[in-house]
Amino acid sequence: MAAFLLAFGFAHLATGASPSEPPDEEIADSLDAISVTATRYPTLIRDEPLHIEAVPAEEIAENLTVQPGNLSSLLNELPGVRIQQTAPGLGGAGVELRGMPTHQTLVLTDGLPLLGDEPDAFSLMQTLPLDLARVEVIKGAASALYGGSALGGVLNLVSKTAAAAPQLLANVSSRGGRDLEGFFTEKGSSAWSGTLTASAHDQSTEDISAEGWTDLPGYQRYSLQPKAWWHADEGRSLFLTAGITEESRDGGTLPGRVLPDGMSFPEDLETHRFYGGAVSHWIVDDGLASTGELSAASSRLDRTFGAERVASTESNVLVEEALSGSAHGQAWVLGLAFEHDALSSDVPGVNYNYNVPGVFAQDETSPTPWLRFAGSARLDGNNEYGAFFSPRASALLHAPQSAWSLRASLGGGYAVPTPFVDEIDATGLGSLLPLRGLHVERGNTASLDGKWASEGWEVNASVFESEIRSPLQAEIAPDAKFELVNAPGPRRTPGAEVLIHRVAGPLQVIGSWSYLEATEVVAPGLRQDVPLIPRHAAELGAILDSGQRGRIGAELGYTGRQALYEDPYRSASEPYVEFSVLGEIHFRGFSIYMNAINLTDVRQTRFEPLVRPTLGPGGNPITDVWAPLDGRTFNLGVKIP
Repeated sequence: MAAFLLAFGFAHLATGASPSEPPDEEIADSLDAISVTATRYPTLIRDEPLHIEAVPAEEIAENLTVQPGNLSSLLNELPGVRIQQTAPGLGGAGVELRGMPTHQTLVLTDGLPLLGDEPDAFSLMQTLPLDLARVEVIKGAASALYGGSALGGVLNLVSKTAAAAPQLLANVSSRGGRDLEGFFTEKGSSAWSGTLTASAHDQSTEDISAEGWTDLPGYQRYSLQPKAWWHADEGRSLFLTAGITEESRDGGTLPGRVLPDGMSFPEDLETHRFYGGAVSHWIVDDGLASTGELSAASSRLDRTFGAERVASTESNVLVEEALSGSAHGQAWVLGLAFEHDALSSDVPGVNYNYNVPGVFAQDETSPTPWLRFAGSARLDGNNEYGAFFSPRASALLHAPQSAWSLRASLGGGYAVPTPFVDEIDATGLGSLLPLRGLHVERGNTASLDGKWASEGWEVNASVFESEIRSPLQAEIAPDAKFELVNAPGPRRTPGAEVLIHRVAGPLQVIGSWSYLEATEVVAPGLRQDVPLIPRHAAELGAILDSGQRGRIGAELGYTGRQALYEDPYRSASEPYVEFSVLGEIHFRGFSIYMNAINLTDVRQTRFEPLVRPTLGPGGNPITDVWAPLDGRTFNLGVKIP
């Protein structure tokens, strides 16, 4: 079937590109012409001193067919961005930006923390790419912009508006997955417009390695997300959003199967997620605008991990008001914010209730046509940990009409303690001892980013370094539970990235490489590699897209060796290579696609068992996951239009 699809696609594509396709230069320019909002003052990405990466709609459409039920395939396309399985027993994961801990990445939806101040391990696996217009990524400390949750960086998911085309998608996977999704729009002659995204997902429980353990957890999920926009001629606008997600996940030992100790081990999770938000924008005077934000989110999780069952609720409320303006070559923002973030659970000593008022300011200025500066600062007051000042400064060197640009950035930030480190995501709150004597994590990041773009070529190169002082670590207590402590020394991550993009008519080729040397102190005088962060990672992909007729593509990915701790089988992982092909054919009124993912059939369980011979730290019956568990997978689907 895959060979037929590719052959059929080549036959159609060989007739030539669509006449509506823009020239190579226009495609390259369109990426720089994206107006990004994650910096709080909308600017073109080419004019922003802060290095921002934007995943455009075309890239989202390509990855939508690979994994339509979550964002993992899309985000893994970016160098320095890694989806790390933090709760592999139930398929939970977090986002690492340039080797920073997953709990330090702030995820926003249309600028609002609708997944919470610190998203749990399952929220991104429940977020659809279907209604996304683009994804904006800020790597490095962004606490000066967004407070203590953004020490590692920011991921902003920007939704499609009612101007986008409605779409229906149905997908099936060779591993027992089924997805049905719809994106609907309503726009008329009035000032109001809206969209509605609805979906239903079903995944069967899969024991691919035949160990009696669930390699691919089963789930049933339903979601509903309405959005509305109001625009007036006087420069006034209002955006309203809401959403609900209901999901049941099942994992652990299969019925009738047991662990090596002769006991069964169930893993289950019930998720009930609700959110709502509003963003208003008003032109107060010529060159002066007021932006208000209000959001509330609640996530209730009922999790079973072996004999432990823990119910918890994370809640977040944000209120913010900002004034912005521009005059005499300067663009500035001044704002006030208040955020409430709380955890309530059955486990004593791990709950928190944070109230954080803050004030922030940002200014951008361009003293010459080829030099632009940006500075931002924020002062937050946490009701339990006191006041924190977070600065950030950036500079852009770019002469008009030049193919070269250079950016430099320095930033500092903080993160208050919460129990959601990777080890606790894997085993649940029930494996954690009461929190005591913890200090705030403080960090600094620095980066130098260069870019060259000309005649269909684009080359981006970055060098960077981060340091986190008093980083949180989960130590193994005498009773095999975890105790959260501050490490005796800083966590450091120097690294580099290279991204090369070539556009030649209907053909696009992209290659990326990243290097990370993340180390941490586990005892005084003892520094070692941070687990589950590959030193080297690379990807090479090509796609032939005719626009009206369809697309075919291939991807080759390399993941290098990773350090492993408390693994009974090995101290370091094996490097591995994945090869995938994808194809889509457009017919009148609909499209059919088929993808072959991981044709090299890489599976961690081909090297060692996933199940431990005895229970590990926190009572975990399985090892950390450092390679795919599902192996070779095919998926087939239809899109309308």
